[in-house]
Order: sequence, then C-alpha cells, then structure tokens
Amino acid sequence: MKTTTITRIFVVEDDDWYREFLHYVLSLNPDHAVTAFSNGKEVLKNLHLHPDIITIDYHLPDTNGSTLLGLIKEQCPDADTLIISEQHSIDTVVELLKSGAVDYFVKSKDIRDKLLNTVELIKERQGLKQKISRLEKEVEKRYNFQDRLIGSSNNFQSLFPLIEKAAATNITVTISGETGTGKEEIAKAIHYNSSKEKSRFVAINMAAIPIDLAESELFGHEKGAFTGALQSRIGKFEEADGGTLFLDEIAEMELSLQAKLLRVLQEKEVVRVGSNKPIKINTRIIAATHKNLLDEVKKNRFREDLYYRLYGLQINLPPLRERDKDIILLAKYFITQFCKDNQLQVKKISAKAQNKLLAYQFPGNVRELKSITELAVVMSNTDMIEPDDILFSQSNFETELLSQNLTMEQYEKKIIMHVLSQCNGNVVQAAEKLNIGKSTIYRLLNKERSNSED
Repeated sequence: MKTTTITRIFVVEDDDWYREFLHYVLSLNPDHAVTAFSNGKEVLKNLHLHPDIITIDYHLPDTNGSTLLGLIKEQCPDADTLIISEQHSIDTVVELLKSGAVDYFVKSKDIRDKLLNTVELIKERQGLKQKISRLEKEVEKRYNFQDRLIGSSNNFQSLFPLIEKAAATNITVTISGETGTGKEEIAKAIHYNSSKEKSRFVAINMAAIPIDLAESELFGHEKGAFTGALQSRIGKFEEADGGTLFLDEIAEMELSLQAKLLRVLQEKEVVRVGSNKPIKINTRIIAATHKNLLDEVKKNRFREDLYYRLYGLQINLPPLRERDKDIILLAKYFITQFCKDNQLQVKKISAKAQNKLLAYQFPGNVRELKSITELAVVMSNTDMIEPDDILFSQSNFETELLSQNLTMEQYEKKIIMHVLSQCNGNVVQAAEKLNIGKSTIYRLLNKERSNSED
C-alpha cells in the first residue's frame, strides 16, 4: 500500500486570531502536521522535532524575524522558512531572503492560495532532494554481482550472464519468480550496472495500489482531475524519466490499465489524468511477476499484445528450496550483517541448526530466511545459534493462534493479516491463497485504518 509522507510545519505567530487562521489553512491538507507557537523561545525549544517548514512572524514579543531565522538556520538547517508579516520595508525583505528565507508574505486574509502553493513547491523540492540523496547512496554501494547477489548454486549462478546482458543494453526485462526470491534486487543489479546508473530507479508494486488510484500513480494527474487532486502531480513514469521503472507484480494490473500502459510503451509518452497533453519520456521498464504471464494471457487476464511488448529478456529466479547450497551461505551472510548492524559479536550457526534450515521448505524464500536468521540471533543466548533458536513463522503462528480464546471474527482477522504479511502486502496474492475475494481484505484494511485514526 502507498505510504503517505507527513510534512511537519511550525507556525510562529503572536496574534491569537491570525495564528489560528494559519493553523487552519495549513491543516487543510491531511498530510500536514501543524504545530503553532506564540513566540520564538517556544519554537526554538521544539526544533529537535525536525520541522520541514516554519512560518515566522517578523514582529514577535521576544525577538524579531531576522534573529529567529538565524537561530533556526543554525539549529535546523534543513527546515525551509517563510516570513509572514506586516513589515513592508523592501530592504528588510531582501535581507531576509539573502539570509535563507524561502519567501516573504504580507499578512492578510487572502494569503491562503499563495501560501499553500508555496508549501507544495517546497515539499516537491524537499522530496527531490531526499530522492537524490537516496540515489547517491545507492550508486555508492555499486550493485556488484558478487557482493549483492549471494549464491553459488548452479541455477542461481546461471542468471549472472543474463543480468550482464540486460545491464549492457536497454532491452525490456521481465523477472519472474515466487514471492521473496529477490526480484527487486535483480532489477537494481541491472539498473546500477547499466548506463542509467546515475539516474533514478523507481519501484512500484501494482498489487498494492487501489484500482482507482493506479492510473494516477503511474501517469500522474492535473489539479482538479478528481476529488482530492488539490495539486498537479507527476506519476512514476515521469519520476523515472531517464532511468528505470520497476513494475512489480505486473500481472495484477487491471486490463483497462494494461491498454494504457501498452500505449505508453509504444509511443514513449504519458498523458496525465485530467490532461490531453502528451509528455515525452525515456524510461526503461523492468517488470516482475510471481505468475506465468503466458498462462495469464491464455486465461484472458493479461493482454497478449502487452505480453509481447514486455517479453524482452526473461529472467526466472529459482525458489530458495531449489538452491540448497545457498541456504547456509545466505543464512551466514544475514547473521553477520544483523550482528554488525546491531553492534553485536558475530554469531556462528551449529551443524544441527544448519540441518534444521536445510530441512525447511521456505515458502517465503530469501525474505523469510532473512527474518528467521535475524530472530535466531536475538533468541540465542550464546555465541552459537542452535536448533531451538530457529523458529519458523508458520508453526509459531499456528501455536500462538490456537492458544488464544478468540471469536471467529477475530480468528479470521488474524489469519488474513498473517497471510497478507507473508505476501508482502500483496492483496491479490493473499486473496488467492485464502480463496476469498479481494474486497474482503480491502474492507478489513479500511476498517483497521479507520480504527487507528479514531
């Protein structure tokens, strides 16, 4: 499911009415967490909360805008500041802007639209800076095949030449394999070893997006295109322009959206929802699925023309149970990394514990192995991991579940949430495993969301 980014905004204003007015205006967007202060001393005490945006009244009872702006820049340099005041001196305005204020507003009742538009522009710029920072860290890591793609089994090593060929060209790639086998890691290895390594890698899980939002997420939308579209917003294709777009679980895409995706791939342009203007893009596509796309075509659940458009280079990841010699190799790697990340002495794994891992089928594949080994480190009381420290999630869940005195509705909820977790939030896959309708899971999630908000 899409994660909402909350923007923390501080309002510094000594006039009670105007402070409440600004708080109301900025709180119109549910993604804003707004806190108001009546003087400079109060806001300085709370800078440890790392606000994203701060509005400052130039005339405050205990300081002025210039002094407060300087202190904020010293203690919270990443916060963007806006001056809102009755001050009209051009010299003062210029000085404030030179000192780092993003914009200056004359205090009035008609400030709403201009203020909200400026805040949205700041948020877009801050988001871009964060993405660039993450990208730089990813590029620094360099997705070396030997370092990032761990495995010495023949069926895993046989993938390396395909990955190298994919990285050397701009061919469309489709990665198939069970959930948890590492499809996104393969996609990143291709991207960061290709000529697009310095451009963005953008991932989107089609199974985790509500149907009515999928088109907007992919192609973007214009302001007013639908209820709640308060601002224009780019989609994932534009965000990945010049780089790579990873379309995970592409088989879950609705047929109507498949037709629009096909046109984008053919024309190399997108049209935002609510617009007629095409926007040229240069985005490489890497698709992934846990299903057999050709079977989906035969069942009329996936467009044949889109299948052949995506066909390109096929990479099929083997499940972990078919990579016997890699299980212990990966387990040792995950144990070492977890111990280092948590500043613990690196633990070893006994022969009996290794045999217990080798006897398990790992329905959750590499992702499940990582969770199991990290838990084993926590459970172990010595420098050696023993069989009793290795707890398989399925058996633990069943024991815990059956020991509780719950109603049928409560049991149903726990089972659905457990399977959804195993499916990494993939509603479609969880519904298939449980043989229930997707709407049942969506209703449960909406109910949980409503309860948490209350």
